[in-house]
Amino acid sequence: MHRRLIAPGALAASLLLAIPASAASYTPGAPGIGDAYYPAYGNGGYDVSHYDLRLTYQPATDQLEGTATLLATTTQDLSRFDLDFLLDVSEVRVNGVKASFAASGEHEVQITPAKPLAKGTSVTVVVRYSGVPSTKSAYGFSTWHRTPDGAVAADEPESAWWWYPSNDHPLDKATYDVSVAVPDGTQAISNGTLQSTSSRLGWTRYNWRSNKPQATYLTTLAVGKFDITTGTSEGGVPVVNAYSKDLGDNDGAARASVERTGELVDWLSGYFGPYPFSSAGGYVPNTTTGYALETQTRVYYSPRQFANGSNTSVVVHELAHQWYGDDVSLKGWKDIWINEGFARYAQWLWSEHEGEGTTQELADYVYASHPADDSFWTVAPGDPGPDNQFDIAVYDRGALAVQALRDEVGDDAFFAILKGWPKEHAYGNASVADFREYAEQVSGTSLAALFDTWLFQPSKPAAPAARSVGVASAAAAKGAVVPPKSWKRIAATDTVHSD
Repeated sequence: MHRRLIAPGALAASLLLAIPASAASYTPGAPGIGDAYYPAYGNGGYDVSHYDLRLTYQPATDQLEGTATLLATTTQDLSRFDLDFLLDVSEVRVNGVKASFAASGEHEVQITPAKPLAKGTSVTVVVRYSGVPSTKSAYGFSTWHRTPDGAVAADEPESAWWWYPSNDHPLDKATYDVSVAVPDGTQAISNGTLQSTSSRLGWTRYNWRSNKPQATYLTTLAVGKFDITTGTSEGGVPVVNAYSKDLGDNDGAARASVERTGELVDWLSGYFGPYPFSSAGGYVPNTTTGYALETQTRVYYSPRQFANGSNTSVVVHELAHQWYGDDVSLKGWKDIWINEGFARYAQWLWSEHEGEGTTQELADYVYASHPADDSFWTVAPGDPGPDNQFDIAVYDRGALAVQALRDEVGDDAFFAILKGWPKEHAYGNASVADFREYAEQVSGTSLAALFDTWLFQPSKPAAPAARSVGVASAAAAKGAVVPPKSWKRIAATDTVHSD
């Protein structure tokens, strides 16, 4: 064995050569993805392509154990990165090697891999964890909902933190495999299609797959005792619906509404184009919340949505989101109008279809119902602010803006826009500005003034602008405005995002 003597200067030079020239560029990923409304939500430095969640849940104790495997790609030279998560982590591995980790902030887990990760690196992150989700809160709230026979994860703009680690922002969409073991006699429901079930030693495992990109807040989990129905729409879309076995008096109305999912998906396809996912459906657990949520392919409905009888209008609203919000997701939460304005307008279209009030009559009624000094007009649907993100103005004034667009560009261009938009940005993200640009492209019309008037000005549009939505100003002045027949049902869905 011969030892080679190296002069100190040569040694220093060789050590420098051994260190990558870009070592100094390895920096921590940002603890937020950059959303203007929720600066701490999501994370920087990586992009997730797939989540594999293997869970075990005991309803009696609310104990959840899991292993989450995230497939991602780094978007910078990365020394450290965060995941959004609240439960107790026992181990993290990055590319098979144990990594150090620590809780950070209100809802973050900070992970430091054994070796820094170069930009463009494929990364496999495995997180082992456990905990009781109902005992966890962040920012003073919880989105984990216990039920008499299980629990539900469904909320907006956040719900993932309570049951799986993620990059929790719609900008980072991914595909999912969700596998959940629950005691025999209990079901576990999630998004997409049920791939298989298996039973062993008193436990049944349900394996669900979402094969199209899906935002974290649109990923749902429901555990309980359900009656599950399956079928296929006339247009060929598989439908899976589920109803808690203890819905009581709301059971009939819930079924009479949600069982029409296949019919309504086919009907909406006539306006928005082919249904974009592998399955459709909804579930109604025995929760005490008041809202519904467009969880991708498997809509969440509160029993309270059916307290006054059947409610196809809310089903139309949430199914419209499968195109406007789920297929094409917002870039930032300030772009919420693209989700809610069009889902509300779908309810107006359904009203017209049912002969209970045309979109024009509904627009006239909304405009006339709010005098100029009503705070309704101070909320700008195009950028409402985090406190007003789900204000009624985002829905109703938002739908008024859609009707104004229709009258400005004409029906041919309008319906081409309505159907073309989900195809233009399929499985991606887009902003209000992107929508305006697309609408201008299709219609050949400059829409800057119209968008500013209806989406951004904190005041009621003046009568000349209002004429573009056919408002009868004389009737409005007299207050002689009669609500269309459908209005009560539409207004009953105003709680779709309230507790």
